[in-house]
Amino acid sequence: MSPPNKPLNFDLIAFDWDGTLFDSTKIIVRCIQAAVRDVGGTVPTDKEAGYVIGLGLMQALAHAAPDVPPEKYPQLGERYRHHYNAHYDDLSLFEGVLPLLDVLKARGHLLAVATGKSRRGLNEVLRTEELKGVFDSSRTADETAGKPDPRMLHELMTEFGVAPERVLMVGDTTHDLQMALNAGCPSVGVSYGAHEPATFDLLAPRHIAHSVQELHNWLLAHG
Repeated sequence: MSPPNKPLNFDLIAFDWDGTLFDSTKIIVRCIQAAVRDVGGTVPTDKEAGYVIGLGLMQALAHAAPDVPPEKYPQLGERYRHHYNAHYDDLSLFEGVLPLLDVLKARGHLLAVATGKSRRGLNEVLRTEELKGVFDSSRTADETAGKPDPRMLHELMTEFGVAPERVLMVGDTTHDLQMALNAGCPSVGVSYGAHEPATFDLLAPRHIAHSVQELHNWLLAHG
């Protein structure tokens, strides 16, 4: 563990949500597949459905179901939300996430969420007692732009007056790491979410963590 008076390398740490902090990847894949099946599209494979995690909902569904006509997108989104809400109580933070966030906050880091979720969906989870007051800010795809567009990170940098090199993006997909590159920010990838870590190399993350505990250790030593 780094000494408490060690200078911070990053003023702001932005986390993706699903697959990075929240253990939801497998359920999201199943819900995408079920929604596409409901509207009569070709059901995507696990890999195809997993690839779109992190994008904005309609962007993700359109990519996962290219044979579904645009006029059916509202129905596709409704069916996805139906299936996801049915599993809502099955979802939780990865073990070790809360202690990690508590330690980072105590060290003086600003903490934010940059997610492909909707504002409504993110607000629902952030209202839980355990997460009240943990994050200093957040951005969602429906109020900014979907990843890998850098607008989420640009807005967070502007909000807090933090330079790109002092912002660290942590995520489980190539969309997260590409967004960081597009914003001029360093990144850390996690391998326990939606995308295979072998796809991260070209996006030059500072580190790839294979567990929450490994992420915890790296952030304490290098954050």
